[in-house]
Amino acid sequence: MRARIAALVAVSLALLGLGAAMRPASAAAAGCGVTYKVTSQWTGGFGADVTITNLGDPVTAWTLGWTFASGQSVTQAWNATVTQSGTAVTAKNVSYNGAIATGGTASFGFNGAYTTANPIPGAFTLNGVACTGSPTASPCATPSKSPTPSPTLSPTPSPTSSTQPKITIWLAGDSTVANPSGGVCPVGWGSQFAPNFNANVTVKNNAVAGRSIQTWLYDPNVTTAKGSDGECTISPNTYSTRWQGMLDASTGMKSGDYLFIQFGINDGDSACPRHVGSARYKQLLGVMAAAAKQRGVKVVMLTAVAAITCSGSTATGNRGFLTETTDAASANGVPVIDLHKLSYTYYTGAGLCPNNGDYTQGAVGAFFCNDHTHFETAGAVQIARLVATAVRNQKLDLMGYLK
Repeated sequence: MRARIAALVAVSLALLGLGAAMRPASAAAAGCGVTYKVTSQWTGGFGADVTITNLGDPVTAWTLGWTFASGQSVTQAWNATVTQSGTAVTAKNVSYNGAIATGGTASFGFNGAYTTANPIPGAFTLNGVACTGSPTASPCATPSKSPTPSPTLSPTPSPTSSTQPKITIWLAGDSTVANPSGGVCPVGWGSQFAPNFNANVTVKNNAVAGRSIQTWLYDPNVTTAKGSDGECTISPNTYSTRWQGMLDASTGMKSGDYLFIQFGINDGDSACPRHVGSARYKQLLGVMAAAAKQRGVKVVMLTAVAAITCSGSTATGNRGFLTETTDAASANGVPVIDLHKLSYTYYTGAGLCPNNGDYTQGAVGAFFCNDHTHFETAGAVQIARLVATAVRNQKLDLMGYLK
């Protein structure tokens, strides 16, 4: 098992800068402060949260830049598109968080790697202008003084559990999410999700084993025949009782609730009824997201949790529909949790690779069922914690309900 190091390092770049009086009347004022916080760290890797505060005129899109030390790199990001060339890192907004009002903030997070050290970047730029903590205009010279970090202000306290509204988290997915139907295997992570939240959260797990997104939505009306478009024929075109129940105004999803959607494992079946094509998969995610959002429900899409496959001591990815899930999340303006990458990265760190393929004993046997795909209870607990940690790291509104 990898050694975990509890680390919390924060720095707020809020420096004295040149005043707004220096800018020409025709120039939009630009100014920003950046808080870069290392939320967790382990040997060779770390997680970080970044918050941009806009101290200038409103922006409709943003690009944040900084320089890493040699050996530091970004391996995964959420709520931003992050690229790296050498030591130069660029983070750009995604479709749903590009606008930042004056005084407003935008946040994103990432996982990274390092070789010998993990220093905090010393300077940032927002849309090409140095983040000095006060408004500046591009014609003004960059201050010559070196940035001096100042303490990060404590966050505004979240509502206490006694003042929070009660909400329901609805889960839609397959067997890797579903409640166990008997015995010790398989146990879906959704059955272990509720313990991560306080008493104001109820989890309703409507995941069903063996389902693709289409069979989950349309059971039992997806036939074994394919149409001319290559998709399984649905007849009659009527939603399953489970989805109809979730859409029911009296007993189903209500404003303030959450809907977590994870498919992409059974959808790659070449045969009907489970087969779903790429475009159809994205369309159906959009159907679910639109119906939920119309009811005031907040949607979170997840890539499919990984089974365990090893390349030496490293766990590797093995699921499909990853790009389709992130594309659908972007198109529908909802966050996505890359559970696929989070899970196989966890397997590596937990020392589950290499293994001899015997899933009846040892650490890998305690985590996985004998099929190397589904989870024992202990494994489901850990995957549920990965999802809950992503909720916190990605600063979803739901984080206020976490224990």
